[in-house]
Amino acid sequence: MSENNWFKRLKEGIQTATKNKKETPDGLWYKCKKCKHTCTSKELRDNFHKCPKCDYHTRISSAEYFEILYDGKYTELFSNLYSKDSLNFKDLKPYPDRLKEATNQTNLNDAMAVAVGKVNKLPLVIACMDFKFIGGSMGSVVGEKISKAIDYSLEHKIPLMIISKSGGARMMESAYSLMQMAKTSAKLTLLAEEGIPFFSFLTDPTTGGVTASNAMLGDLNFAEPESLIGFAGPRVIKETIKRDLPEGFQTSEFLLEHGFLDFIVNRKDLKERITDLLTMFSVAKEA
Repeated sequence: MSENNWFKRLKEGIQTATKNKKETPDGLWYKCKKCKHTCTSKELRDNFHKCPKCDYHTRISSAEYFEILYDGKYTELFSNLYSKDSLNFKDLKPYPDRLKEATNQTNLNDAMAVAVGKVNKLPLVIACMDFKFIGGSMGSVVGEKISKAIDYSLEHKIPLMIISKSGGARMMESAYSLMQMAKTSAKLTLLAEEGIPFFSFLTDPTTGGVTASNAMLGDLNFAEPESLIGFAGPRVIKETIKRDLPEGFQTSEFLLEHGFLDFIVNRKDLKERITDLLTMFSVAKEA
């Protein structure tokens, strides 16, 4: 075979028509926001949605928390609640369009999901926020779901856990949104009066009206590592007080050091830690 024929065959053999080229499927790989390590999405899932190299906790959905915590089966509650544009809010994009878009993108009705199931055979109601739905903002439906979750816990004598992940109150609902702070805080006192445990689990980020209400009212308040937790953001605070903020300000580690949290728990240890808490509170109540 001549050199020309060899080169021609090789050249023809490696050619691929544009229409036949295949792109890497979306979601196959994950690049860590903290250390820039790249791993497969499967590796990330198998490691409790944490970076295998630096242990950075990625933001996950309510369904993924339910999967991690519950013993396989659970029942979702109050999934028929939807937000409405009661105020006819005027913005660059109408509120009903924002709600429809968020629902289509997330397959969620709102920024809160409630479920009941068993954690290592111990019953627990979990109300979990979803940040992907308009930043996990707390509107009337989020407040109502928390209220109904409390009622369910009271009726069935089951402990409640709220997993917070929110940018704060939902501005499109104005005063209706702000009212949820008082509503959820007041309802939580009913659990305290009945001696039913309430665990508040703060994840990244937990800010605004959620921090200023139910998120800091748990019998135990605990968080994931390196979570942003605060009322206003660091930039707003810095501009207001005209001073540089301490290193690590508003991280869960900073709050733990200054007495605002009881402990920090790694996601891989979360289920066993919750089991210990449920057992401890059950034994204390029996005593």
